[in-house]
This record gives sequence, structure tokens and C-alpha cells, in this order.
Amino acid sequence: MYRNTPPRSTIRLTRRGRLVLIATGAVVAGTAVAVPLLSLEGEGSSEPTTLVIPEGWRAGQIYDAVDKALARPPGTAKKSLAKAHLRLPAEAEGNPEGYLFPATYPLERNGRKTTPEALLSFMVDTANKKFSGAPIAAGAQRNAMNVYQAITIASIVQAEAATEADMGKVARVVFNRLERGMPLQMDSTINYALNRSTLRTTGADLRIDSPYNSYQRMGLPPTPIDNPGEAAMRAAINPTPGDWLYFVTVKPGDTRFTNSFDEHRRNVAEFNKNQSKSPKQEGS
Repeated sequence: MYRNTPPRSTIRLTRRGRLVLIATGAVVAGTAVAVPLLSLEGEGSSEPTTLVIPEGWRAGQIYDAVDKALARPPGTAKKSLAKAHLRLPAEAEGNPEGYLFPATYPLERNGRKTTPEALLSFMVDTANKKFSGAPIAAGAQRNAMNVYQAITIASIVQAEAATEADMGKVARVVFNRLERGMPLQMDSTINYALNRSTLRTTGADLRIDSPYNSYQRMGLPPTPIDNPGEAAMRAAINPTPGDWLYFVTVKPGDTRFTNSFDEHRRNVAEFNKNQSKSPKQEGS
């Protein structure tokens, strides 16, 4: 869809939307990435009754959570995909990433514990109900994309936006960069390729041979990079009007969007100054 190859830039978009200048060696940006813990309602009792899937979890995290919740050996949920018969779009090619909808799911039905394949099917069916209706489909079409592409953008928004209030602006940056033939250059896609959540990205990371390397590859990644919630999906089909190309979270609660490289450099300088005042942290 977006095939124009731009000249290489000295700008990069990091996880949580922090644009920083590329430097030699590792780049550390922002505070630690918060990775939510598995939440099992009724955990104080002998058997949990529901499983809470947070927004932004990747499929791998969800598989692990399902195995833990159902007391199954590690890897059981992932292996169950072959017999789950998930109702996924053709573009997904059997990969449910993006369609394991974040919500609260019962672990029992009719007095019997559910199975991994039934639980994953419930998640996908919930996503289809949320995403396949007229508002989402019409919104995707209005932005010259299909629903799967909209979910992919929503997954990036979910990973990059520091707050729900910023989601619409982050989505607009994604659209603006794509429409101008610019690579997305987002660390969230690099982290997905490397199966990690970190704020430290090296030059070697940016050169990895992966379809999820949004520094080397044009356009959207081939699949969503997590499972977005409704707020991120709304942002993906209704991006906030604006001409922004860059954004940086200068400090918690202060994310600045701009279309000016010079202004952005000043924001980055302020961000780096703030970082130098506090210990650098890395997510896990």
C-alpha cells in the first residue's frame, strides 16, 4: 500500500512514541515498560473463576496466561491452535495476533473447566464481534484500508501511546508517515520481532532481518504486534486531525507532537535532560 522509499533519516521513533536522534551504541529512552501481570479473578480461592487479559498483551503472553489459568503444561495453549478452528480473516494466515481480544473470560462453563482451544476461540469470537461491525468496517474503508490493517495500526497505537488521550495523535503520526512514504521506525515493532519489551535498542537491533523491522521495511508490519483494545481501535479508524510527524514523551504526562524537525530536536533535548536527572531503567 505504501511503497515509496524515502531517504534514510536520522530520526527514529521509539517505544511509547519517543522520537530520539540515532546515536552510536545503545539508545535508552524513558522509564521502564510496564508489563501487566496475569490477573485471575477469584485467585484467593482454591480455583480461579475468570481470566483477565489486559490490553496490549501479545499472543505469547496470552498463551502463557491460559496455560497457567487452566493448570496446563507450558505450551499447551499454543499447540491447541491447530484444533481450535479460530475464525480469523484470510490475511491472518492462521495467526491470531490482534484477535485475542482483551477482556475478562470465564474459566468454567456449565460447571466444567473450559479448554485452551475453547478459551482462545471465545477471545477470537469476541474480537470479531467488536471489530467486524459496521462502525469499524466503515471507519477502515474511510481510511482506505481493510479491518486487518486497522487492527495492525491499533496494535501499534496500543504499544506506543503513553495514555489513552494520546492514542488519536499517535494514530495520526502513523498515517502521516505512511502517506509520505516514510518508514514507521518504531521500536515497538523491533521489540515484537525480538520477543521482548525493552527500552534499550542497539544499532544491531535496527539491522535485524525481519518483516517487523519498521526501520528497514516500508509500510505496516505483516501482522498486528499485540492485541489492542477498543480505545486503540477507535483511534486507528478516527485519528486526530493534525500534521504531526514526530512525538516524544518529554516526561510522564507530557507527550509533545510536532511536524517540525527543529522543534522536535528541542523536545528531545529536554527529554534527554530529564533522563539525565533520573536513573535509567529498562523494562523486562
